[in-house]
Amino acid sequence: MDITKSINALNEFYFEVKNDGNGRYRSWEHCYFEFYKARNQTLNNELLDHLCLHLAFYLASWGMYRGSSFLLQKDYKVHKKAVEELMKRKYNPLLGISCVKLIDKKNQLVLQTLIDALRKIYNDIRINVKGSNLKNAISDTLITKILMGTLGCVPAYDRYFIDGIRKQGVSTGTFNFRSLEQLVEFYSSNKQIFENERKKMKIEELDYPQMKIIDMIFWQIGYDSDLNK
Repeated sequence: MDITKSINALNEFYFEVKNDGNGRYRSWEHCYFEFYKARNQTLNNELLDHLCLHLAFYLASWGMYRGSSFLLQKDYKVHKKAVEELMKRKYNPLLGISCVKLIDKKNQLVLQTLIDALRKIYNDIRINVKGSNLKNAISDTLITKILMGTLGCVPAYDRYFIDGIRKQGVSTGTFNFRSLEQLVEFYSSNKQIFENERKKMKIEELDYPQMKIIDMIFWQIGYDSDLNK
């Protein structure tokens, strides 16, 4: 893959975020920053409500409350069980995790535990809305957007991101550990270049996580490709 194209896509996305002080893509910054700060606090009812509201608005901003979504039928407090799970201390190693640590099998086990827990939580919500269990699993898009918004530990496997990684031949479009390892390999092979850019990208004094860099690059490539059609 042309590394110049990656850097151009990364900076194009970041410019759009920072150029609009109230743009919808800032919702990721707000959500991630609030969850980041909260990990050193006691999760009382006030903080839990605060985090639920941030998660709900971030998901809405990023397309997860469209008309067909079961979440559209619920208020923001429906995320309570998910937030309680996400804030458990055993998931602390996933917060802003680096590429090299993501390929550690111990961290992958922790991540898989969280993924399984979130799938069950949101499947129960969906059953409540739909009235019965559905054959198809809770979407990878929803799960990865939650993980990106709260822990910054995996890219969000949505339509544009998947299209971007497929077109560039960097990874498969399926969310699994093999795909994540291929993305880690891509980042690691160009680490110095990407790290130089990442140092410029902050939420106040907090650095963007490496997985967010990967997310922005391929989302922008997929988005631009769609526009060019």
